[in-house]
Amino acid sequence: MRHRPIPGSSGTVRPMTLLGDPVLHAPCEPVTAFDAALARLVEDMFATMYAAEGVGLAANQVGESLRVFVYDCPDDEEVRHLGHVVNPRLVEADGLVVRGSEGCLSLPGLEAGTPRHDHAVVEGFTVTGAPVTVTGTGFFARCLQHECDHLDGMVYPDRLTGWRRAKVLRRAGRAKWGRTP
Repeated sequence: MRHRPIPGSSGTVRPMTLLGDPVLHAPCEPVTAFDAALARLVEDMFATMYAAEGVGLAANQVGESLRVFVYDCPDDEEVRHLGHVVNPRLVEADGLVVRGSEGCLSLPGLEAGTPRHDHAVVEGFTVTGAPVTVTGTGFFARCLQHECDHLDGMVYPDRLTGWRRAKVLRRAGRAKWGRTP
């Protein structure tokens, strides 16, 4: 039996892009070259996600304005979903809207109840250019929507309103300047 290498095992951990960096707030560019540089980026993204103990990571979170994300995320039944999507399109987000706790590696230590659909479908390509469709429910659906938002230049506080949004942004500002929330 052949074993595939663990994603990220040969990658380099890259610095995390934090809230306020312009690359997080602009739509990412489509990938046009399915080459060794893309494979290296995906490998580095897995290494970075694992080092930060995350469940998903978009390319702009490591400073690359490209439409790519990786994930290693359970759903609500604790089924593990592991993979990546290049040039993803969120083609379905439906079902119940659930306000669940959501965090982000670009806003370390912060969470807020964020509304998301409990079912999502993403279409795109693998690093080799093969078509892929990823379907998620529950927490994994939340992850898919969160990562697609990143690639469209959004962070989860953009989905919040009122006091929830103000509270997260206030805490993010304090964290940025070394003060406690």
